[in-house]
Amino acid sequence: MKAWQISELGEPSTNLAINDVDAPTAGPGQLLLDTTAVGLSFPDVLQCRGMYQVKPPLPFTPGGETVGVIAAVGEGVDGFAVGQQVLSLGGGLAEQVVVPAAMSVVVPDGVDASKAAALPVNYGTTWFALHERGQLQSGETVLVTGAAGGTGSAAIQLAKAAGATVVAIAGGDVKTQACRDLGADVVIDHHQTPEFVDAVREAAPGGIDVCYDPVGGGVFQQARRTMGWDGRYLIIGFLDGIQDAPANHILLKNYSLVGVHWGASLGRDAKSFARQMASVLELAATGEVDPLLYPTVDFDGAAQALQDLADRKTYGKVVVGV
Repeated sequence: MKAWQISELGEPSTNLAINDVDAPTAGPGQLLLDTTAVGLSFPDVLQCRGMYQVKPPLPFTPGGETVGVIAAVGEGVDGFAVGQQVLSLGGGLAEQVVVPAAMSVVVPDGVDASKAAALPVNYGTTWFALHERGQLQSGETVLVTGAAGGTGSAAIQLAKAAGATVVAIAGGDVKTQACRDLGADVVIDHHQTPEFVDAVREAAPGGIDVCYDPVGGGVFQQARRTMGWDGRYLIIGFLDGIQDAPANHILLKNYSLVGVHWGASLGRDAKSFARQMASVLELAATGEVDPLLYPTVDFDGAAQALQDLADRKTYGKVVVGV
């Protein structure tokens, strides 16, 4: 069978190649899937470069969000059957993959495979961030930076589903319109308004209750100034670099900086993945969650799609059809 592999760390466009590899078999606790769609995210880029905290041995196949049809069920696995379509945290850019049953859930009828593949990392991270780390309450106001990206677009939808008002920061006409289409109440174009503090304060006079920030860097230094009393500032990632946090400002405004490390949380509570995805898939089945998708890429275009993601040329979620 065919699989994308990286044998030498570097940029996806130059270092990824399609190889013929042996087909896998399902071991105890595992499912064998005929791959349907694979979601890509920025950690896949970092793994290709050798810059991610999890460093798989070479060669490896990137792509950790997989939707596929069960071809075989491993020993000791209950609740799954051959022919079911599942989404899993695992697998990758290959025609067949083996995934852990504990990190897999059945995709409900009516949920498109490409949209299901967009859910695990972005919506799992965001559900954990907003509900478990941020303790978001209905009626609160959420500021989302990088709002047209994969996790940012998920934050808009999950915050709206929870009854929050959403202020979104994005750049350019296409991305700001995408935020409006996703349901954001106020959208600020940082290309037109690079200093956005006053615009956010005008939109949320009482201050921001929850800030969802996957960007960091200079964006953090602006967004923190919009926080309200008892606010929760969720640190999702550092696309713009790792920021220095002023302790005096945090104290004076009585807000919290909250780390969000979803992947590590799964290691401490593996069953949380199924709980989170069950909630997200329920919203997807009703249409309250409808992932913002970059145009779906075919299997042969996966390396360039990852490079485009690395170069910040994409929006929403990048999904490869297999």
